[in-house]
Parts: sequence; structure tokens; C-alpha cells
Amino acid sequence: AARFPALFAARRRLVLASSSKHRCLQSGAAFRRGLGPSLSLGSDEVEVEVNDSLMRFFDHCAKFVALVEENDTAMCQVNAFKEGPEMRKVLEKVASALCLPVEELNADLVQVAFLACSYELAIKNVTSPWCSLFSEEDAKVLEYLNDLKQYWKRGYGYDINSRSSCILFQDIFQHLDKAVEESKSSKPISSPLIVQVGHAETLQPLLALMGFFKDDEPLKANNYVRQMHRKFRSGRIVPYAANLVFVLYHCDQVKTSKEEYQVQMLLNEKMMFFHHSNETISTYTDLKDYYKDILENCHFKEECALPKVNITAVDEL
Repeated sequence: AARFPALFAARRRLVLASSSKHRCLQSGAAFRRGLGPSLSLGSDEVEVEVNDSLMRFFDHCAKFVALVEENDTAMCQVNAFKEGPEMRKVLEKVASALCLPVEELNADLVQVAFLACSYELAIKNVTSPWCSLFSEEDAKVLEYLNDLKQYWKRGYGYDINSRSSCILFQDIFQHLDKAVEESKSSKPISSPLIVQVGHAETLQPLLALMGFFKDDEPLKANNYVRQMHRKFRSGRIVPYAANLVFVLYHCDQVKTSKEEYQVQMLLNEKMMFFHHSNETISTYTDLKDYYKDILENCHFKEECALPKVNITAVDEL
């Protein structure tokens, strides 16, 4: 809101949608309050529309639920890393520090201790006693463990992870299309401000669908060292209060009609470079052309339909 004050001027209409989860509804309400009591947005109170079909599309995708969410074998790379040499080294070190037999610890317990350290540091800026158990190298190993899980459950691991988000992707472009059409017709923009509050699990698949943060080599249990400089780092992509913003511009002084409408994307308030141009701004026409296949051929109902025959091979997901 601070970056685009003109959009939040008086009498601008705000559309606010949210996941049904209480934390999301609270975030939406807090965003509205943060705009300030003096700002009129067309009504005394902006209603928060609950829309789980968009904000929690993964819950409504039967193929994702059956073959990834509830399929233990889908996380085989994660489980293999838990038993691998890097995690074994961390386990032995933590067991020694706690004066425990290493057999009494496992990767999940160590990860809980690491998360307790991380949460207190991130939320309260307090160094938890749990942090003393871990070195910087240990933290990198545990970060990779979490990235593996996000990669295979919400990212590039399986196509259905990202394809299930096409319903949200298409909804975003429908709003942009409508704004362009209204602008061309010299009509007031009916929804100049659209805020949708979801989850990291909403945003991560959407970014994967768009091709962002994709490494040349998949993240696996046996390539930890080769992935030290990976693009896919979930803690940086979807940190606390992660946000993705699409900004549509109407440009008057342009050479061609194609340049009249342009788009920028910001992830966590930082400009994103578009794949097709390697620039931070794109004509709306070029952006739609680049994602034409997803916009026209990714159908949520078909993508998420369970196969008619049983699939047992993980590689087929």
C-alpha cells in the first residue's frame, strides 16, 4: 500500500478474499485496518470473501491429495535424505551435545528442535537455547531437508503440484483482462484493488507454475553438495508474510498499441525478472503470449481428476 499510494486513495474499491483458515482471515482484517481509519474504500467495512477454491486449491485437487499429499512414497527423496550421511552427522552431533544415545534421536526430532530455534529467532528476535545445538553447517543441512519437502510436495517435484494452481493463475489474468477491457472502453475500473490472502502452500505452486526458481537439476537426497547454490530456497521464496503482487500499468505515451498496457511482478516487495524478456516490466500482450498454454490449456478439473487406473510408480505423477 505504501508503494502504490494512488491506488489506495479515497473511494477506491477494495476486493478482499481469503482462505477460510483463521490466521488468513486475521491477516486480511489486519491489512484492512492497516490502511488507516481515514481511508474510505466505498463502504464502512470491507467484507472478506472466503474462497478456498482459489486460496486452498490443493485441498480440492483429488489427484494431488491422493498421489502426493496422502502418498508416503511421494516423499521418498525426503525420507532418503533423513537417513543419509549429512543428516546422520547432524544427529550424532546433537546426540553428543544432549548426552543421549544417537539411537534415541531421529531427523524429525532434530528438525523440531531446529524449528523451535528458528521460530523464536524470527518472531521474537530471541536466541533460543535450542540454537546452541546447531552450527551453520547443521543449519544448511536442515534447510535442505525442508527445501526437499517443499520441492517434492509444493514445487517442481511432481507436475500436479504446480498444475493444480492454474485455477488461481487464470483467475489473476481474468481480473487483469477485465481491467484492460474496462480501460479501453473508458469505463471506471470496477476492481482496481484485489487482495487475496492464502498460504505459503498457495504461493509456492503458483510460482512453480510460472517457472520461477527452477534449478537445472532436481533436488534429491544424493545431491546436497551440488545444490549448495540452488535457486529453490523455500525460506527465501515464501518467508513469513510472503506476497506476490501483479501491477498493471496503463501507459499513454507509447509508440505502439501493444505497449499501452504493461505489467510488473513483485515477490516479497522485490521486482521479478520475466523469463521471456529478462526485464522487470513486460507488455501485457507478451506476458499472456508467454503463458498462453497455461491460460488456455490448463483445466483444473481435468488436471486434478484421478487416473482411471491405479498408479503405483512415483515417477508417473
